[in-house]
Amino acid sequence: QVQLVESGGGLVQAGGSLTLSCAASGSNIRINAMAWYRQAPGKQRELVAHITRGGSTNYADSVKGRFTISRDNSKNTVYLQMNSLKPEDTAVYYCFLDEVWRGGHWGQGTQVTVSS
Repeated sequence: QVQLVESGGGLVQAGGSLTLSCAASGSNIRINAMAWYRQAPGKQRELVAHITRGGSTNYADSVKGRFTISRDNSKNTVYLQMNSLKPEDTAVYYCFLDEVWRGGHWGQGTQVTVSS
């Protein structure tokens, strides 16, 4: 069993910053890729940022230059640093990881609200 615990969401004014974190736990855990998705009300869940075990990253065009994904393999944790936040970034943010032995897992989601 793999468990994910997300933290760091909240309410912030436009132009502000937030950092999300997602820590994975479980026995003999070995994680391949990790990612952040988001889902705004009435919209489909979309990929925000992705990072491989080796640290290669890619981003949705809408967040390039503003968001940074990183990971600490020793802590099985992925982070999302979000700067210059916009009201359209408002969504529930979910972390996702691909674990070698047990496949894909989702976090519980954390709300990010950006006020104008």
